[in-house]
Amino acid sequence: MEVTQPILFVDKDRVLKNIEKMAAKAKESKVLFRPHFKTHHSADIGEWFKQNGVEAITVSSVDMAEYFTENGWKDITLAFSVNIKQIKRINKLAEKIDLGLLVESQEAVDFLEKNLSSPVNIWIKIDTDYHRTGIHWDNETVLSKLIRNIRDIEKLRFIGLLTHTGHSYNAKNKCEIEEIYADTVIKLKDIKERLFLQGFSTVKLSIGDTPTCSVISDFSEVDEIRPGNFVFYDVIQLELEACDEKDIAVALACPVVAKHEDRNEIVLYGGAIHLSKDIIYREDKTYTYGLVALPEGKGWGKSLKDTFVKSISQEHGIIKTTPEIIKKVKIGDIMYILPIHSCLTANAMKKYFTLDDEELNYNLKC
Repeated sequence: MEVTQPILFVDKDRVLKNIEKMAAKAKESKVLFRPHFKTHHSADIGEWFKQNGVEAITVSSVDMAEYFTENGWKDITLAFSVNIKQIKRINKLAEKIDLGLLVESQEAVDFLEKNLSSPVNIWIKIDTDYHRTGIHWDNETVLSKLIRNIRDIEKLRFIGLLTHTGHSYNAKNKCEIEEIYADTVIKLKDIKERLFLQGFSTVKLSIGDTPTCSVISDFSEVDEIRPGNFVFYDVIQLELEACDEKDIAVALACPVVAKHEDRNEIVLYGGAIHLSKDIIYREDKTYTYGLVALPEGKGWGKSLKDTFVKSISQEHGIIKTTPEIIKKVKIGDIMYILPIHSCLTANAMKKYFTLDDEELNYNLKC
């Protein structure tokens, strides 16, 4: 394929390896692998998960739930605190599939009791100190009261406690990620044990974030894992030591439009509207909007040393590099950017191709 403008490429072999590895870890721990599809948004990539025995998935919006329902998925958890304004669409979904919803307030439960037309699975969103949202893990009084009320409602099937340890993205290394996972499990088990003493004998535990799910091997103390970003990985995960560079499965191919040898900079057609503006600040006070690689075979090679995306504007990407690369790269050549955050890059592009030039189905509503 001739690259004339920014194109997001997917290395299918790497994606399959990432899926296989995570599925194998879940199977070894005897937990349900319910991957989050918010990263790839693709029915075609969803089929690659089915090849590894995946039957249950996570999504983050009603739009996404509808899209994957239309593409044959029957067991979907909407891992976003229920938006009661979308009840009509939620009811239509609940008629067709085994739908899981998240609640964290009595108000939401009361609304569902009055307005749901079909049974749904209910998870309570727990805050294990990420502090984005959810009931705080040590608020036993609120939790136990909410569960009792849920169990009194015929159309609400209480399943368990669900958390997202997003603070793992603030870790500095694998050891800190391991500590965050251990702390999360301790808190969830503490809740579960206290609830058991109150008569709640069946409470499942669901965790989901790529850093911990990538670093941890044994998930036997929980019931399901919901990682999403691992399907592609990105530079954030590389910096966290959650993956190796060879695991990063997407790259944005960009034409070179200008060179400035006096300051060792290359200008690419590929900017914020393609990559997003996610950035990594390093301990040495440098920062980057992405790593850079040259074409190799059907895809891209290893990221270039002392070369990175220095800045981006709407359409421009400015590459800081070495005199050797400046001399090697010509106007009209293609360079690849490994994204900081592949979820946002995929969402910005809303289209991608395999290295064999096959366009992959993408949910354009998301």
